Amino acid sequence: MMARKKSAKKELILTTAAAMFRERGFAASSMRDLAEKIGIEAASLYNHIQSKAQILEEIVDGVSEECKVHLDNLEKSNSTSLEKIESLIRFHTKMMMNRFEEYSVMVSQWMHLEGDKLVHFATNRRDYVKRMEAIVEAGIQKGELKSLMPYVVVLNILSSVRGLEFWQRSAKTHTAQEMEDNMVIHLIGGIKK
Repeated sequence: MMARKKSAKKELILTTAAAMFRERGFAASSMRDLAEKIGIEAASLYNHIQSKAQILEEIVDGVSEECKVHLDNLEKSNSTSLEKIESLIRFHTKMMMNRFEEYSVMVSQWMHLEGDKLVHFATNRRDYVKRMEAIVEAGIQKGELKSLMPYVVVLNILSSVRGLEFWQRSAKTHTAQEMEDNMVIHLIGGIKK
């Protein structure tokens, strides 16, 4: 019971911090502000988390691990390159829609990681893009996709997903599912042979 309560408090800290880091940026956010938003004493935060840097690490690690696992599973699948790309578009779109705060922090605040954590994330990020490029290249080689620069295709997909931040801040006159389906139609339509 106590462990579950402590886990729930830590989860509250992470989700509140993600919203704050996204809104203000990591550098402009303080542990005192975070404690105030949660409604606890700043000293109490340290019962659950060691530092602001650890909070950022846990947010970035959590989201990036989900991305990596999804890509690992896709690479092992027998899906066509086009199906894999559609799955990646849907996955990243859903992350931006359903895990907006954490996903945005991973995308925009990762450079505030420190030491080995920064190097590790930057390396994994480059590797992730190269792996996506390899899926695009395989689709080009198999005649499923137009002959485009794989890097540009990947950049276009990831940039388009990031642009969904505008939808998050809007009146949301379109549903998340409509947005996801239209992202797929638009992005796949531009690369499908």
